[in-house]
Amino acid sequence: MSLARWELLFHRPPRESHTFFSGDRRRPKLLRLISFHNPAISVGNIRQPRVPSILPVLRAGISEIPSAVSDADVVFLETFPLKRTRTVSFSRQVEGKVSVKVGRVDEEGSRLQVIVCCNLEGKWILHWGVTYCDDVSSLKICSEWDQPPPEMRPPGSIAIKGYAVETPMKRSLFAAEGKVLHEFHVEFESCKTIAAINFVLKEEEKGAWFQHKGSDFKVQLVNQLQQGAHIEPKKKSFNIWPAKSRWLRQLWFFLFRQGNYSVKSFYHQRRKDLTAVEEQVLSIEQEFRDGNQQIVETHQDCYQASYTDDIILAIRNLVTDITSERCKTEKCKEAQESILREIEKLAAQAYSIFRRSTPAFIEESVPEAELSKPSKKSCSGTGSGYEILCQGFNWESHKSGRWYGELMPKADELASLGFTTVWLPPPTESVSPEGYMPKDLYNLNSRYGSMEELKDLVKRFHEVGIKVLGDVVLNHRCAHYQNANGIWNIFGGRLTWDDRAIVADDPHFQGRGNKSSGDNFHAAPNIDHSQEFVRKDLKDWLCWLRKEVGFDGWRLDFVRGFWGGYVKDYLLASEPYFAVGEYWDSLSYEYGEMEYNQDAHRQRIIDWINDTNGTAGAFDVTTKGILHTALEKCEYWRLSDEKGKPPGVLGWWPSRAVTFIENHDTGSTQGHWRFPSGKEMQGYAYILTHPGTPAVFYDHIFSHYQQEISKLISLRRRCKIHCRSMVKITRAKRDVYAAEIDDIVAVQIGPGNYEPSSGTKKWILFAEGKDYRVWEAS
Repeated sequence: MSLARWELLFHRPPRESHTFFSGDRRRPKLLRLISFHNPAISVGNIRQPRVPSILPVLRAGISEIPSAVSDADVVFLETFPLKRTRTVSFSRQVEGKVSVKVGRVDEEGSRLQVIVCCNLEGKWILHWGVTYCDDVSSLKICSEWDQPPPEMRPPGSIAIKGYAVETPMKRSLFAAEGKVLHEFHVEFESCKTIAAINFVLKEEEKGAWFQHKGSDFKVQLVNQLQQGAHIEPKKKSFNIWPAKSRWLRQLWFFLFRQGNYSVKSFYHQRRKDLTAVEEQVLSIEQEFRDGNQQIVETHQDCYQASYTDDIILAIRNLVTDITSERCKTEKCKEAQESILREIEKLAAQAYSIFRRSTPAFIEESVPEAELSKPSKKSCSGTGSGYEILCQGFNWESHKSGRWYGELMPKADELASLGFTTVWLPPPTESVSPEGYMPKDLYNLNSRYGSMEELKDLVKRFHEVGIKVLGDVVLNHRCAHYQNANGIWNIFGGRLTWDDRAIVADDPHFQGRGNKSSGDNFHAAPNIDHSQEFVRKDLKDWLCWLRKEVGFDGWRLDFVRGFWGGYVKDYLLASEPYFAVGEYWDSLSYEYGEMEYNQDAHRQRIIDWINDTNGTAGAFDVTTKGILHTALEKCEYWRLSDEKGKPPGVLGWWPSRAVTFIENHDTGSTQGHWRFPSGKEMQGYAYILTHPGTPAVFYDHIFSHYQQEISKLISLRRRCKIHCRSMVKITRAKRDVYAAEIDDIVAVQIGPGNYEPSSGTKKWILFAEGKDYRVWEAS
């Protein structure tokens, strides 16, 4: 693992600090890109162990960018400081620069040259793409990256993931003088319909990204050409995304036009037309993303960045939640009204910020026609918000060979317990009996039963009102045949792929595809999802499962192995009702002790959800891990983060958090990460009363815990607690954690004493057990 840290600094911070913060890591990708270019914020891309407070600083020499373009023809020139902390035998901090230059090559201005330079040692690759003018004019939200035309790609460029190319940066002729070490340049006809060039940097040897998979740098070309050759570079004609305060300003302008607070009337006027609300809010967001209007910001320190972070994050999440509702034919009125109420509260906070703030703005009038522009529809697998998930198997369920038949008579019982959704085991033929080493994807005769038995089971669940998730393994697939070298990398069955379907950097299976977009699963060939034929076949297969078997959605296995953007592609094609990914990696520990701050861990899960464009949820592994330590060591203070919110994905993006305490891997007979014994009901008291989508393990349902679990589920359903419910943590001490949810449910876990405050409410004890109690407001 590389011990490298990257930090982009646009201005010197007000105080020197030797502590590296992850800055804007908490928010979904769109907002992280926005804040990344806010001068008040610095971003570290990779969390690292602590380094000594005093580091030797090595500064690389900085030189002008070499180019044949004369100064008079330069339309943009900017240099960005770059810091990297590396750990070898001692820790040291290296400072360098990334420089960008855009200029005209000829007098007529018919050709442009873009040059990117980096002056730090290493083997550098530019990961880049373009934005076409058509994408800008059509308000293309989901993707700003497209592959450049072939004639624009320098020699040695490799197409990546269907949206970008990677070009090795060449060692410059100036390197011998200790100046610019690596450079990339591209020339192209300015008459081409290219509006911008987007790029990020990658150090190939260390595998470290200078802002991972995002349009972190955007060289706006259209504006440069329109403004002429006499632009002063320091006027920032380079179109960096505006600061987050501008979005709040626009939201304020939209909701409080002419200075009048009108959110309540806005809510009542629009709540019957959710689509109209969505289009209005997304239109503001899109204008913000385009960044085509200018803003005069006179007092940078008045932005109150630390206070507005949470507001922007919450509003962005709610906008995503509204977007996810558009593709559904049936909408839950309660969920819609809840979203709008939250937007109302947050907008009111935004309004109060602007009333107190001193920056002067140049107001622009936003035409009504602009505000109501339709946005691109996106289909989401995030359900209604009221799902309660049952994992319908354990690690031993395959052994009888007739699991589908054994589960059939339990459908009525699961429905009566209050479950809305059941997750079934992998249905395909598999090398391993549990189903996680799939072979012929279209062969649904597995160790759990036949295809007909599976279809009958799904039909039965539908009859009792329970939706069914299929467990699909898309990361890897076992081969049918060996190649000439004796390597198992030739596939049979209905999908007869060859070694082009396997990633090139899987060391065991001699794949001829592109490099992997994630982590390798070493027991089977890792599939190259960048191949168009692979994606088409998998989309066809998922659609076939939906139609032939009747699955309503997916549990996605080992999604760390491939880019979340491919997941978005698969979900848009198969249109699941609900989908959840298994993004699983280790939490942060120091000297064997779990660290209090697990922001980096939950951010990685958030990043994956963002890569899917919010079309899927993810298992909240962060929450499970923190519950482990909090309950086992009586450290319930861990259940509140530094800002007084739940410390898992639950605290940042609850509508995409699928909470759980155990599954077939962690519990059952595997026991890889078993929940603290005897504390299970504390865990269920937590996840069944809190927002997010709770998942209950099969072994716990059909055990002595059933009655207690059933009681908590009934309270959740009666009080209409949903994935976006509001949590107010009232206590997080050594031996007790307590919270109120939606002002109607109070919960306490831990051996300490606690009683909810009476005030205007009367709390009635509804359920209690070993070290937990739950109250309902009367």
